[in-house]
Amino acid sequence: MERLFAGVAALSGAAAVIADAAARHLLAGDEARVELAATAARYGLVHAAALLALAALLRDAPPGPPRAWLAASGWCFAAALLLFCGGLYLRAAGAGPAVTPLVPAGGTLFIAGWAALLVAALWPRPPG
Repeated sequence: MERLFAGVAALSGAAAVIADAAARHLLAGDEARVELAATAARYGLVHAAALLALAALLRDAPPGPPRAWLAASGWCFAAALLLFCGGLYLRAAGAGPAVTPLVPAGGTLFIAGWAALLVAALWPRPPG
């Protein structure tokens, strides 16, 4: 799972850089579409870094509830990257409004991912 999350993070980081650069050059006259791509890129890069950190935490996490919450956080982030960032990238590329519902669904998953990370962080550790 750690390698999968690291791979998703790498894809998200690359997509963010490509999309932001392409939008700045190809859509320079359409500020609304440039802003959509920039927002997606910002969220994509931030959550790529978060997903890399989760992969590192998972590598060393023993079996148990905190590890499960870390994994849940990673899956939420991975799905959110696809839905939120993907939806914004598609809108910036000119896709119709049919993809718009993907964005808030992805945003909700980003929030759920951070909440799951909070649960993992606050889960009581056994003494010793």
